[in-house]
Amino acid sequence: MGHTAHNKTKLLNRVKRIRGQVEGLERGLEEGRDCGEVLQLIAAVRGAVNGLMAEVIEEHLREHVASPDISGEERARGADDIAGILRTYLK
Repeated sequence: MGHTAHNKTKLLNRVKRIRGQVEGLERGLEEGRDCGEVLQLIAAVRGAVNGLMAEVIEEHLREHVASPDISGEERARGADDIAGILRTYLK
């Protein structure tokens, strides 16, 4: 079982908050809110998604790279996973 399954409720709650923020952003755009307000909403969504990503990355590193209970091959695979994801995420 993956570490995301262990933290499923916590992670889903974060996703639900992000969904609410995105819906607020959508409403702001539909209502023609001031660009400053829209930018603030976008920044909030971005911060929330970054926070979620950081939490999942941290747990991945702990479970699939730094854990003393895994083999060198598993550790290398975990590190490769993170490297690929970070390359995509940081584009």
